[in-house]
Amino acid sequence: MFTGLVSDVGEILSVEPRGELRRLRIACAYDHETIALGASISCSGVCMTVVDMGNDGGRNWYEVDAAAETLAKTSVGLWTVGRRINLERSLRIGDELGGHIVTGHVDGVARILERRDFDGMAHFEIEAPHDLAKFIAAKGSVALDGTSLTVNEVSGDKFTILLIPHTLTVTTWGERGQGDPLNLEVDLMARYAARLAEAQ
Repeated sequence: MFTGLVSDVGEILSVEPRGELRRLRIACAYDHETIALGASISCSGVCMTVVDMGNDGGRNWYEVDAAAETLAKTSVGLWTVGRRINLERSLRIGDELGGHIVTGHVDGVARILERRDFDGMAHFEIEAPHDLAKFIAAKGSVALDGTSLTVNEVSGDKFTILLIPHTLTVTTWGERGQGDPLNLEVDLMARYAARLAEAQ
């Protein structure tokens, strides 16, 4: 479980095909000695399992395996060496829940339709996959590339968000623009509410 509050921005150091898997090495600011083998780390919204970790030339890194399902249903298949990604370590009991409950199970890939910058902020119009749009509500929560965000307005499959200067600085959002794909996880409560409504 995660909160959607990005705690580091990592960099893809290598992408190694291994049959249907891809092994990714990711540089991070986390002390590699504090990362447990098998730990979960949110990588731009995708919950991934640590399979190795270390330090090379003073730079901490960890490795994860991306399976075929992950490569097909998220943006991970598009990641190349040098790409920066949002990172968050898993939530611990007693941690502050400053965002919203995020599982790291990506529902689909959304796309940025437009970016408009003003006063150091950025307004994004985003298109969600049609089958996921029903879970997105104005003033509700959504996780995009692992970032917990509040939805401003919704119109059909499109919705808008507004990012403050701090978020643009400490995440990869400052680098994002028109046409970019985003890993989308809808709000857990919205999913269960919709399922209950269907059952009735």
